[in-house]
Amino acid sequence: MTDLWRLFLHAAFVDNMPLILFLGLCTFLALSKRADAAFGLGVAMTGVLGITVPLNYLIYVTLLAPGAWGWAGLPELDLSYLSLIAFIGVIAAAVQVLEMILDRFFPNIHASFGVFLPLLTVQCAILAGSLFMVERSYTLAESAVFGLGSGVGFALAVGMLGAIRTRLAYADLPDGLRGLGIAFLLTGLMSLGFASFAQMAATL
Repeated sequence: MTDLWRLFLHAAFVDNMPLILFLGLCTFLALSKRADAAFGLGVAMTGVLGITVPLNYLIYVTLLAPGAWGWAGLPELDLSYLSLIAFIGVIAAAVQVLEMILDRFFPNIHASFGVFLPLLTVQCAILAGSLFMVERSYTLAESAVFGLGSGVGFALAVGMLGAIRTRLAYADLPDGLRGLGIAFLLTGLMSLGFASFAQMAATL
């Protein structure tokens, strides 16, 4: 198993954003009521993470990291304190492009997002992907694989939850479990299931 493939599986299952790291739960719970909306969110998260993490890597390494301006005779210049602003700017641009594409070619999916599509700009799971990339000192290839794996893991989790909640819409649930009650319960059970991947990874 290659290192990049191992990183992809680790990002998708062991460090699953919503179920293990509990990041992005706002949209994860809000848009998992219907399977089509959950599918759209999964595709959007995969696309945004897959694009922004390697792009932010290039911006960080070439402009913001300590010593990045050595070629200009400024080796002591450190602009890493601007990382958060730069990363959010890149994410906002990517989400804006995604919104225009969905509005033009997939109006039904765009309508199902409602107000939550612009909120992907400040989605903590998307920002966390770029911050993890810096903290873990990934290369460009590793950043791209990590972003894609994190998006696929998010898509898999929200797709599973959306499918289950769609099916449970026809179930006779107790009053206390309807709506977010059953969503939280299902998320907890799925989280326990995904936690087993960490144990499996530790033995490899």
